[in-house]
Amino acid sequence: MSAIAFSGVTLRLGRRTILSDVGFEIAPGEFIGLLGPNGAGKTTLMRAILGLVRPNAGAIRVLDRPARRGNAAIGYMPQLRANADLRWTGWDFVASAAGGRGWGLPRLDAAARRDVEAALDRVGARALARRPLAELSGGERQRLLLSQALLGKPDLLLLDEPLASLDPKHQRGVVELVSRLQRELKLAVLFSAHEINPLVNAIDRVLYVGAGQAVLGRIDEVITGPVLSRLYGSEIEVLRIGKRIFVMAGDGEAEGEACRHGPGHDHSRHSLEGTSHARL
Repeated sequence: MSAIAFSGVTLRLGRRTILSDVGFEIAPGEFIGLLGPNGAGKTTLMRAILGLVRPNAGAIRVLDRPARRGNAAIGYMPQLRANADLRWTGWDFVASAAGGRGWGLPRLDAAARRDVEAALDRVGARALARRPLAELSGGERQRLLLSQALLGKPDLLLLDEPLASLDPKHQRGVVELVSRLQRELKLAVLFSAHEINPLVNAIDRVLYVGAGQAVLGRIDEVITGPVLSRLYGSEIEVLRIGKRIFVMAGDGEAEGEACRHGPGHDHSRHSLEGTSHARL
């Protein structure tokens, strides 16, 4: 049995090829980090698993069945989220995902209310349930979003950029929480991120996408100069300093924070760690 299996999958959006004849398999209960350059197709890959994007070729199976829309066995935390009413409490916010796709707060039966309460308890958010969203920090709202993804007791979690806009402390908190849930609930987790370092001690393997390809393996197998050079389409160097991994580009095209250099900085090589252009 597999949690996710791609076999000869090609995905295109218009004239753009996201994946070309890609195959990989993720086992039940695995924690997988999904990484790649901006625009490489991480979100599209997740949407394909959800059955929202159909492959142009090949087959996608989820929990040993063809990928399909509305699969209740998948919990999904999207990158782009609809704006909630900031007057809602945390309980209202989680409950809004339990009543289908209608607008506003649903009327929940007793079983659905118990599911909401259990999902809040799993992420330690019972205290947040009584507070309005306007009072919550970004990390606390992420905890509620994760609680939403746990409704219905899924077997697979797809988390699209859950660390975005969080400071390092809250990033660690989210990763530790997801790791605990993955172990306790025996979930398969696909967790997309811009960089590898917050995930190093949590994930089993990394799935790296780029240039229409996908490579799945251990961190030390995938995050290497030769593999990433192929996926980025340019020369990449990987440096390991202590427990941190730095990915360096030699073409001087990195954007974002890596371009904000002080006097005396060597402009011939830029770290992609922490940038918006091609971060791990």
